[in-house]
Amino acid sequence: MAAVTLGPEGTYSHRATRAIADAEEIDFRQSVTSIVDAVAGGEYDRGVIPIENSIEGSVTESLDALAEYDVAVVREIVTPIRHALLAQGKGFETIASHSQALAQCRSYLESEYPDVALEAVASTAQGVEFAREDPSVAGIGHPANAENGNALEVLAEDIQDQDSNATRFFAIAPVEDRSTGGGKTTLVAYPNANYPGLLLELLEPFADRDINMTRVESRPSGRRLGDYVFHIDLEAGLYESRTIEAIEEIEGLSEDGWVRRLGSYDTEHVVD
Repeated sequence: MAAVTLGPEGTYSHRATRAIADAEEIDFRQSVTSIVDAVAGGEYDRGVIPIENSIEGSVTESLDALAEYDVAVVREIVTPIRHALLAQGKGFETIASHSQALAQCRSYLESEYPDVALEAVASTAQGVEFAREDPSVAGIGHPANAENGNALEVLAEDIQDQDSNATRFFAIAPVEDRSTGGGKTTLVAYPNANYPGLLLELLEPFADRDINMTRVESRPSGRRLGDYVFHIDLEAGLYESRTIEAIEEIEGLSEDGWVRRLGSYDTEHVVD
């Protein structure tokens, strides 16, 4: 099964992707949007993208890409995030990592390295590679990244601000692989409307049928100010009559827009 995720090798996305594909079948891209585009176009069987971190919240590029492209969500992968500070030695001047990783370690960095410059790069693994190439740079990533070569030391482990730090990833697939079976469902709704009580009307069909909504998030549609796309996660499968009935009500409210059923899926926890 050919899969694509955020690279280079060694990112947390890469670690999550290994739950669904063998190492030799994994390719890398530098942006979430390019991953979703490649899967939607049939270049890959699966893509793995980060959706939400327990400290920093949702990954907005992922939400926007799921609203733009028609793909299926076929699995949720949850993995703990164990950040370590990696460098050739203690004489570094810059710490480079993904913006989310820098934010997830904010308290540690402000306390231990208040005068060191922080540089946001495309991925945690890219920051580690910069540290491997340049002794003036440190990276933040999984401690196992120091094992790939002899240049790096693990200067500190578990530097994230919360021990419960974890990230949800979606495994996405071409739209024809969309499933109605699974314990969770993700929808994207664009009502193309704006009036008092709209959000309440979108939520009530699920509450009336005792469907737990585990996430509701709005993102700008890009069409005009005050116009939003809604991302909704449900603890119910598309095979259930209550889910079908609730979505039909949402579709009625969105007759001038659209509702996309990304599919139902189960959750897998990856611990390594």
